[in-house]
Formats: sequence, structure tokens, C-alpha cells
Amino acid sequence: MFAAIGIFALLGYLLGSVNFAVLVAKKHGVDILKEGSGNPGATNVKRVLGKGPGNLVFALDALKGFVGAGLPTLILEVDPTLPVVEARQIVFLACVAGFVGTLLGHCFSCLLKFKGGKGVASTIGGLLVLLPIPILIGAAIWGLVFTLSRFVSLASIALGVSLPISCWVLPLFTKLTFSPAEFWFAGAIAAFNVWTHRSNIGRLLAGTENRFVKQA
Repeated sequence: MFAAIGIFALLGYLLGSVNFAVLVAKKHGVDILKEGSGNPGATNVKRVLGKGPGNLVFALDALKGFVGAGLPTLILEVDPTLPVVEARQIVFLACVAGFVGTLLGHCFSCLLKFKGGKGVASTIGGLLVLLPIPILIGAAIWGLVFTLSRFVSLASIALGVSLPISCWVLPLFTKLTFSPAEFWFAGAIAAFNVWTHRSNIGRLLAGTENRFVKQA
């Protein structure tokens, strides 16, 4: 099992290291690392090149996360004699390994001297596999916070923090249940999300963070 987890983590990292912001911007004759905020992510591409290229990068990054997390469900063979709960746990751990590898590759790409984006789109894509209901709630919160504030960073932080809260609150009011592994996984994702946005948090507190302005 540990060998499989390592393999999926490595595959995820290699997949995550492919930075679509750099590739899409290059097709438009732009080095995204030298434009705007310099961040190779969907938000900076949208700010520099407009809605079309930015949305394309977001979709590709989300697909990257979805594939990285979902690959084990397609190719991992679990011993059929194992109890169902144990078998599901093995597959979940393999999916988490693939997802974490993808996220690390996106944020610390070996193709970009270990630089990268903030991983929001890839997180959404991966969590559609791992925690579909919490991430859909988180996406709605992202939309609400962004609409009210026009801060992409604040909306992204709110999305991340909402994940463990959803895993804790939903079982109180619905028939949904989440294992301790799922809850702590959601908490780890929230913490990682906050950490990758630490510079944005500093600018938000200082009042110097840029609001996203619509382009015609």
C-alpha cells in the first residue's frame, strides 16, 4: 500500500508541475512570471490577458487537480477480500496522496525552479473527488465573498477555511458523515491554503491588497 501511495504522490507531483498559466500566457507572447503580480496562476493571467485566457487556466488547473486525485480510483487494484470500509480507506489515502502530490507540484513546480501558483483551482478540482459536498459549499462561499469584496485572495482563504467547518457542521443537520481522516484532511488543506496566501493576508491587513477590477 505504501508503495502505491508513493507512486501516486510522485505521479501527482509531476502532473502538478505542469504550469498552465505559463503555457497559456506564452501562447499569447507573454511571460506571466514578469507581468502583473508575477504569480503563475489563473488570477494573474486573467488580470494581464483578460477573462478568456484566465478562465482557461483556471479550468485546466482544476482539471489537473481532479485527475491527480481521481487517478487511483481508476487504476488502483484493492484486495477484494478486504472489508469494504478498509478498502475504501486505502483508495481514499491513495487519492489524497495523488492530490497532495499534484498540489505540491503546482505550488512548487520542479519546472519553474520550485515556484508556482497558489493552488486554489487545483484544490477545487481535487476536492471534487475527495470532498465533493464541502467543496461545492466552499465554491459558493468563494463566489459570495468575491462578489462582496472583489478580493480573490480573501475569497480563496474563505473557501479553504470553510472545508473543515463543513465537515464538522454538515453531520449535525444532514445524514452526511465524514470520517476523522476526512475532517483532518480538510483541516490540513485549510491550513495549507492560508499558508500559501500568507503574503496576501499581510497586504489585506495593511490595506494594500489589490481588488480585482473587471475588464471590458
